[in-house]
Amino acid sequence: MSLKVNTQIPGGNAADVEILEDGICPEVRFASDPYEAPEALWFCFRLVETASDPARQTKVRLTWKHFDTMLGSSDSTACRPVFQPAGHAWSRLKQCEEKRTPDGRREVSWLIPHPAPITDVAFCFPYGEADVQALLQRYPNYWQSAVIGVSQGGRRIVRLNNAVGSQDGRQPGFYIVARQHAGETPGSWVLDGLLQHLAQIRKAGYVVWTVPFVDVDGIVRGYYGKDGFPYDLNRAWGQPPMRHETLVIRQDVLRWKARCRPILALDLHAPGACEREGVYAYVGGDANGPLAAEETKWCNVLQNELQAEFAAPEFKRVANYPSRWTTPGFATFLCSELGVPALSLETPYALAGGNLLTQKSYREIGRRLAMGFFRRHG
Repeated sequence: MSLKVNTQIPGGNAADVEILEDGICPEVRFASDPYEAPEALWFCFRLVETASDPARQTKVRLTWKHFDTMLGSSDSTACRPVFQPAGHAWSRLKQCEEKRTPDGRREVSWLIPHPAPITDVAFCFPYGEADVQALLQRYPNYWQSAVIGVSQGGRRIVRLNNAVGSQDGRQPGFYIVARQHAGETPGSWVLDGLLQHLAQIRKAGYVVWTVPFVDVDGIVRGYYGKDGFPYDLNRAWGQPPMRHETLVIRQDVLRWKARCRPILALDLHAPGACEREGVYAYVGGDANGPLAAEETKWCNVLQNELQAEFAAPEFKRVANYPSRWTTPGFATFLCSELGVPALSLETPYALAGGNLLTQKSYREIGRRLAMGFFRRHG
């Protein structure tokens, strides 16, 4: 067996790669590439068998190096990346084995079947352009797409909508974004489930606009994106905007606001690597501000829909953690500048309490969020 790591795939990310094939069990050692940003977490690569050895059908050890430098790496037992052998569906890896080097550095390892001929590995289930296109093709009579601008890298920024509303329209409206941080794929799967549910029940009378990929450049390039330079996308929503992507989407939000009666804006994220309490929401406005009561009501509704199966016991939260930035995020922009209630929803990478999260689980979370929308308005 001769192994090779290929990162030239959508979302590809791996650094400091070592392949050790001297022992009975080959070992692939890798790190997450921060791509010139202070934080690292996301990885995604293709493990390729370049020279098959039928007499040596064995497993491969994957070792994630520099684990203690990953964002939120406190509890390695909650770290359950995914893998996909050729011709198979994505699956979760088993619980890792954590080791410490003689000087105290932490590494985590998993065993996977040998690639025959390829196996894809990622920190969490990838979600990309092909998945959005599949959604549009499945529900062409409900979801439409529009290019609203381009990214700083010249890529199209696409918005989906079920209706365009009308000038000074009074239909209730929702605006949803995902992947402000490129590697936070749980938010995309939640959005996918939400959008599928709306299309399946063909809910009318609402103006729902959504940007599935805010950091479209980072998604293609394999960035994690948290606190990425030149400016974290979710801290670039001030006036003037500090990223072209936020400039584009700000204009789209203003169009949406003029064509409906804004009810709620949602920003879909994922938290630190090993968080496992469940889904929770950061309120966008001041805890004592004019929208505080409305945001609290939304938190209560969504928590009730998610129930203890998915919702963290402490669901409503205020973002008072240390930040590298003083400028506003998406939810703060909606609240403070536009007077629209907004929440940032955090969905874990692997576990919600004792539940191991799958693509089906994430979509179910999205479905329940949609049900919460209409339980309160409709």
